[in-house]
Amino acid sequence: MFRTRLISGIVLVAIALAVILSGGAVLAATLLVISLIGMNELYRALNVEDQKISPLALVCYLGCVIYYLLVFLNLSAYTMTVTLAILILVMTVYVFTYPRYCTDQVTGAFFGFLYVAVMLSCIYELRALEHGVWLVWLIFLASWGSDTCAYCVGMLIGRHKMTPKLSPKKSVEGGIGGVAGAALLGGIYARVIAGRLGAEPMQLVLSFAVICAVGALISMVGDLAASAIKRNHDIKDYGRLIPGHGGILDRFDSVIFVAPVIYYLAQAFV
Repeated sequence: MFRTRLISGIVLVAIALAVILSGGAVLAATLLVISLIGMNELYRALNVEDQKISPLALVCYLGCVIYYLLVFLNLSAYTMTVTLAILILVMTVYVFTYPRYCTDQVTGAFFGFLYVAVMLSCIYELRALEHGVWLVWLIFLASWGSDTCAYCVGMLIGRHKMTPKLSPKKSVEGGIGGVAGAALLGGIYARVIAGRLGAEPMQLVLSFAVICAVGALISMVGDLAASAIKRNHDIKDYGRLIPGHGGILDRFDSVIFVAPVIYYLAQAFV
């Protein structure tokens, strides 16, 4: 299992490197596909749809496509309009198909659109900024980097359980190690690229360390939130797409939460 997980992780990093460096249409299309798959995994977990695409899910899938198209065309000013339109259409389906869906399915459908599609789109938004090709990696340092550091520290010295009823394997020591590790990775990364951004090295090191530390805290919330949903619906993994990891949401649960936070922090601090 560890070998499979390691190989899959290496492949994911390689794909992420190629796609993010390409940017533009390649990145937008990749994030769109990831979002649609992630939404489908969540909808199956929340019983919004089963083997067939439900009208509720279809509205949100179409909304996801339109949302990414607007972001790609640099028309982000209209994304709020699309989001409100999706909510209205979801409620319209609810009304005219009543009593096919219950309230939990309706709220779950709209939640999936916000939780997966909208939040993941911040990766593209950050990449599109000036120097975004360098800043976007903070998302992955704060999520995947902190996750790796937390795992290593937890395995070595983890004693106190963080959330025993939700995720018994996560420890307080691991959480602290994840935050500290992310801050360290952010600082090292800042030192390496400071010249390319034309920034004062120590100031950039401090900014990146703080951004990654905050991102790591949010990353833990994202990871635990995804676990809570799985436990509420009695499933082990969201899918089987990624060998050793599960589904898209199993691998991107922390990235989903971190992306919008890093997007705004990077603009504020950098």
